Amino acid sequence: MRNLQLSIEREVERAIEGVNLKDTRRCYRDQSEFVVLDRFLSQPVVDQLLYEVDLLTPDVNRNYIPGHKKGGSVSFYALQNQAPAILSLYRSPAWLMFLSRLVNAPLMLCPEDDPHSCALYYYTQPGDHIGFHFDTSYYKGKRYTVLIGLVERSEHCRLVARVRKHGETEEIRETRIPMEPGTVVLFNGDKLWHAVTPLGKGEERVVLTLQYVTNQEMGPFKKLFSNLKDAFAYFGPAALLRWNPSKGKG
Repeated sequence: MRNLQLSIEREVERAIEGVNLKDTRRCYRDQSEFVVLDRFLSQPVVDQLLYEVDLLTPDVNRNYIPGHKKGGSVSFYALQNQAPAILSLYRSPAWLMFLSRLVNAPLMLCPEDDPHSCALYYYTQPGDHIGFHFDTSYYKGKRYTVLIGLVERSEHCRLVARVRKHGETEEIRETRIPMEPGTVVLFNGDKLWHAVTPLGKGEERVVLTLQYVTNQEMGPFKKLFSNLKDAFAYFGPAALLRWNPSKGKG
């Protein structure tokens, strides 16, 4: 486990060295806290993550909300037991520092009882998709979403982002992003209106999502709503079993 963590950390540090931080921060700000890093992660890292994607396939919870979303998800709880490479990336000190510098805020991991903090999304059946939405933060601070492409065998299924230029009130640019293996998308969940278009027949798409916050506290009513949403829209009722309401935060 220790060797795996060191290996992931070294690869993350190499990837960061190849990024012009000043230009990337400017792009992130100009696009109202949204940026794409094409093929940021190296193939060795992607291969380790893909190995765990295959291991976790039996744990996929299929979900369907008419008119909004259809697909499969694996929660943080399953990743804790079977995905040391994914967890090493999520918790990487170099990665967390890099993201904090990009968004200009001290980011933290989500609490251990948040099933959405680190999860996999599987688009494996025709029509799998998700409609336009914000990644609304129920935490007392901001929540940032990182999407990492792992499997992209699709001509139809694309992340669609409606980006408003910083300081503008009218102009909105819609961009369709293929999540190629290793590609990273970072955005403020409360600001980006985004969706995923339907998967075609015989296609497959798998994306890793990582969530980071500026404040780990969450009020009890928002915690209840967040857990119910995650249970019924993503990970199934089992996601509720790990929630301890006596903690008072999430």
